[in-house]
Amino acid sequence: MKLKKIITIVAVALITVLLIYGFILLNQIFSPNTKFSENEVYVYVPTDSNYKDVQKILAPYVENMDRFDLVADKRGYSDNVIPGRFLLTKDMNSFALVKTMRLNSAVKLAFNNQERIEDLAGRVGSQIEADSLSLLTSFKDSIFLKENGFNEENVLAMFIPNTYEVYWNTTAVKFRDKMIKEYRSFWTKERVAKAEKQGLTPIEATILASIVHKESVKKDERPRIAGVYLNRLRAGMPLQADPTVIYAIKKKSNDFEQIIKRVFYNDLTMSHPYNTYKNLGLPPGPIAMPDITALEAVLNPEKNDFIYFCASIERFGYHEFAATLAEHNLNAKKYSDWINSQGVKR
Repeated sequence: MKLKKIITIVAVALITVLLIYGFILLNQIFSPNTKFSENEVYVYVPTDSNYKDVQKILAPYVENMDRFDLVADKRGYSDNVIPGRFLLTKDMNSFALVKTMRLNSAVKLAFNNQERIEDLAGRVGSQIEADSLSLLTSFKDSIFLKENGFNEENVLAMFIPNTYEVYWNTTAVKFRDKMIKEYRSFWTKERVAKAEKQGLTPIEATILASIVHKESVKKDERPRIAGVYLNRLRAGMPLQADPTVIYAIKKKSNDFEQIIKRVFYNDLTMSHPYNTYKNLGLPPGPIAMPDITALEAVLNPEKNDFIYFCASIERFGYHEFAATLAEHNLNAKKYSDWINSQGVKR
């Protein structure tokens, strides 16, 4: 009886110890283990990171790393680190922290209004892990371009401005491949047919849309401007688009930061592939990334008899349109006189 009593006491003591240990362990696992005041923060784990790297990344946000390490080890995370972007919320416990470090959060990546493919690479590279150089290299890959009907001058036409969900650790090549899928999805049979009706391929429609985009910020005016340029193309006239001359000046000087508000006669005589005063037809590539409204304006242009237009001094942001050169010259003189009065030199 005495031995049985001793065994019982030992068993009860052991169970008590186990219960206490279990309670302490559960408390360590499920009690809050963060030290940031914000409701939520994102952390970024680069590709090829190991567990020590993760510990350094999480150090500013985790209160007790030993408690996190305990759960990470028990749940096999320390041997299976996942790269990406991860959302931490205030007062997360260690169990929740380890769980969230396995849930890669997508980035809402947005881009628009980029003038060059280099600018786009920089814009995208600021939002995902892939840097601008690796992105630019993937965009300009000769095999990719040839397989998809692009070249280095017109590849910007492939990118449809929008907001896309991608993982932060998406590689440059995977991002590029996603963009060509989005391009094909945008250019439905209906849109291709509309472009063909205007005598354009999708790339040509995008190039023209980039000029329309630069000509006017007024979305309701863009179909009329598109109609004017299409009239010029059909008549065998040069496009004579000032935005292409501005682009040519910037491209020739390799200075895309300069601000040019005025085009002079000497600029129009410049020999350059993007000078549509000297060259017939469309320039070699887009002069900017047109938004959807500019693309739709080219696909659904206003039918009109206008051949000329210039900036309006009565409705700022809009233009005055003319069917004859004499009428246009009057409009152009009004604008020239006004801009001279404003002291705009360039």
